[in-house]
Amino acid sequence: MKRSIADHAEQTDLRILALWAAECAERVLTCFEAERPGDLRPRQAIQAARAWVRGEVSMAAARAAAFAAHNAAREASHASASAATAHVAEHAPHSATYAAKALALAADDADTAKTRIELERQWQLRRLLDY
Repeated sequence: MKRSIADHAEQTDLRILALWAAECAERVLTCFEAERPGDLRPRQAIQAARAWVRGEVSMAAARAAAFAAHNAAREASHASASAATAHVAEHAPHSATYAAKALALAADDADTAKTRIELERQWQLRRLLDY
């Protein structure tokens, strides 16, 4: 049976998931910043997730930054602000899903969108397994 990203995430340490989610979000950050160049909330959420892993900020601070990034995504035309959600392990795979969707939304046609999603999900799983 083929295991999904969510299956692997369930067995992964929360700090590792936070780093992985930050990487997933960072891969599509340019999509968001192209639309909203002055909005730093997604970038700050990625930085906060990594700072939490290093023990430099509290979980509450990382969570607040993630929520701010989610608000930024709602204000944008698409969910390219896939925030690094470090506060709950079950949320980390959502960052990966949002990242893949952002790449699909930036595609010119359905075939390109499908290919982008497949390639991104393959990268995400490989990267998670690398951790």
